[in-house]
Amino acid sequence: MNNQLLLSLVEKYGSPLYVYDSEIIENQYKRLTNAFKKIKKVKINYAVKALSNVNILKLFKTYGAGLDTVSKQEVLLGLHAGFKPKDIIYTPNGVSLKEIEDVSQMGVQINIDNLSILEQFGHHFPNVPVCIRINPHILAGGNHKISVGHIDSKFGISIHQVPHILRIVENTKMKINGIHMHTGSDILDIDVFVSAAEILFDVAKQFDHLEFIDFGSGFKVPYKLGDISTDIEELGEKLTERFNLFCKNYGKELTLMFEPGKFLVSESGCFLAKVNVVKQTTSTVFAGVDSGFNHLIRPMFYDSYHEIVNLSNPDGKNRYYTVVGYICETDTFASNRPIHEIHEGDILCFKNAGAYCFSMASNYNSRYKPAEVLIHKGNDFLIRNRETIEDILRNQTEINL
Repeated sequence: MNNQLLLSLVEKYGSPLYVYDSEIIENQYKRLTNAFKKIKKVKINYAVKALSNVNILKLFKTYGAGLDTVSKQEVLLGLHAGFKPKDIIYTPNGVSLKEIEDVSQMGVQINIDNLSILEQFGHHFPNVPVCIRINPHILAGGNHKISVGHIDSKFGISIHQVPHILRIVENTKMKINGIHMHTGSDILDIDVFVSAAEILFDVAKQFDHLEFIDFGSGFKVPYKLGDISTDIEELGEKLTERFNLFCKNYGKELTLMFEPGKFLVSESGCFLAKVNVVKQTTSTVFAGVDSGFNHLIRPMFYDSYHEIVNLSNPDGKNRYYTVVGYICETDTFASNRPIHEIHEGDILCFKNAGAYCFSMASNYNSRYKPAEVLIHKGNDFLIRNRETIEDILRNQTEINL
């Protein structure tokens, strides 16, 4: 997406604004599937939590993808988008048994990561096929805030508790049709990931009626020039060889599953915000934009880096700015960052804004959530209206005082 196109979209739809490019999403999907083309059965389940706009889900449906969901509401979104229940896997954490039962009744694949819930579900629904989420106790990413495979993680059943799993399965006679792991985001070391896969294979061979093994995702994408990312092609080469050998020894062709979110949509997105004020203090030059962590919280929540480009002055002289929001809290997007000279009214572009950006937005300070636009086959489509005061008030019930 070039500067002039993005500026024209702000002119047309206002700011702040999220913009996604479907061509980039499709290219990432094809890159992932091509890396594993030597495996007979591969299924990519898009992680809905990354970007849950129903139009994005419909886009993945056209590719033949399934969905990875973590809540009953995401399941309902998937069904609304036209996905069949069999193409949705539900991997919750810390939810009630009632919610799992509700989703199970929809015909969706259930994935359980808790011994207590596994046992209760097995007693009540022994004939419903269940996948089990394993915590391999391996860190495949560099950021502890987004790594979930470590020993203190709340996610998954510890690899050391497999004997407990086997006892529950034996006692309840429940059906286990899948084994799953997710080590977290920003996987850098392919060999570490493959080591975690070996642990999963050791667990999988203890179950006789598997249909699939789900290796999660967490593939890293570049956030700035020279940034390293997951070598998907190397992973494909190494994991394909090992997976095919496992299937041969297992005596059955299993389905290899992944559940990517960030890898598929992060680079497709741009977040556009207008500069309200340029403020010089004794030591800092602030560029304050018409947004805040109510729209893009990743830099504050995860210490995430988003490249910031001044679309209005792309050839200007570099100066150092601290880019902040209009929220009545500390909401710093970037500190002392070199950006082409900024003036009030300029449009700034935050790159890599496709994943975990709008989906984590809020109405803090009673601010409206921004609009979303999809660029698809050369045309721009408004896929979410900008909120209004009516949206803020919609679910509030006023009483006479």
